[in-house]
Amino acid sequence: MTATVAFATLGCRLNQAESQELQGALEARGFRAVSPEGPADVVVVNTCTVTARAEASDRQAIQRALRRNPAARIVVTGCWAQTAPGAVARLPGVDLVVGNADKARLPELVEALLAAPRGAPRVVVSDVRRPATAPAPPPTPAPGRARAFVKVQDGCQHRCAFCLVPLARGPSRSREPELVRAQVAALVAAGYRDVTLTGADLGHYGADLTPRTSLAALVRELAALRGLRWLRLSSVLPASFTPELREVVTTLPTVAPHLHIPLQSGSDPVLRRMRRPYTAGMYRRLVEDLAARRPGLALGTDLIVGFPGEREEDFAETVALVEALPFTYLHVFAYSDRPGTEAARLDGRVPPAVVAARSRRLRALAAAKNLAFRRALVGTVQEVVVLERRGADGALIGLTGSYVEVAFAGPDALLREVVPVRVTAADADGTRGELV
Repeated sequence: MTATVAFATLGCRLNQAESQELQGALEARGFRAVSPEGPADVVVVNTCTVTARAEASDRQAIQRALRRNPAARIVVTGCWAQTAPGAVARLPGVDLVVGNADKARLPELVEALLAAPRGAPRVVVSDVRRPATAPAPPPTPAPGRARAFVKVQDGCQHRCAFCLVPLARGPSRSREPELVRAQVAALVAAGYRDVTLTGADLGHYGADLTPRTSLAALVRELAALRGLRWLRLSSVLPASFTPELREVVTTLPTVAPHLHIPLQSGSDPVLRRMRRPYTAGMYRRLVEDLAARRPGLALGTDLIVGFPGEREEDFAETVALVEALPFTYLHVFAYSDRPGTEAARLDGRVPPAVVAARSRRLRALAAAKNLAFRRALVGTVQEVVVLERRGADGALIGLTGSYVEVAFAGPDALLREVVPVRVTAADADGTRGELV
């Protein structure tokens, strides 16, 4: 009888890309992938550890998996598994803990788990600093979705004061461009129309390869693939936007008009304490340049609220910068100590009530800017990739190049296709349109 496997993925797009790859690798070995909502023989929880709240979500996901599938084997992988394997292994119901350095071995480890009697949790967590290159991608995931995430890089060379990524994922390493091209070409041939390139430090792509290459060169090559409608980039640091990268993301029609550029703070003193490799002025000039080159560009960012030493005037500078720049969405994180980071040892703690109030203010600003951006689309015709059917009314959901979901009526035959939709309304409940 075919064993079934379900994935519960938390955190970043890199985790989503790795879950898709791991699912494809397990399917290639005879497993059948099922929804995490239903029964499964194995549940893989791919974890995040970026904040204390993320770890709480990891625990909840493991508990949900046990409630839904009390007889299933529970496998925990990802960043929390890498940085705190002992804590993960002590959770009730966990059968196997697999670190980031060992993710490529997960299919064989799962097979061995199912073949053995139940016992104490097995922990397979190697030194994440050891791999010199990112492993080649496993078999392409089976068709079924309109969007795909492709991991092209892993690890990070930076040492931001608040970040665990170097401890969780090791040094920066890139996949060879020919392997990436083959994977993306296979995805397009399988019917994917929207592909996102992911990495822990995506802008560093290619710097570790011989011969050296760049993210700009990779994007230029992939954007030429026939059948691909949108090529997207996950988070890219401001300092990584070389003149070449600025050109390709603003001129190539296949590159989606959607960028995510983390800011974290609009205050230079806070950015210095964070050890971020840019200033608020550098960030502003970059965004203004990109927006001028590509009108209608959708721009997302990350912000940390309550970093140690953040004064009221620092937060005011962040608000002013966010108000001035054309952001379409914000990811707002309340600062939390991460053991092993420099920031955990800093003084100047911000009271929780102040952090909560500042977070609410930024989230309200984000909602207003997002609504204004979506209302500006009303009356325009947008190409959308049809993702799924959703909601009580069973509307189709299409994703624009600018990362806006539009609900509209249409037949199932349009699923996974690229179609033109006229945007008819935008409000706090969402964006709606009609098929052209």
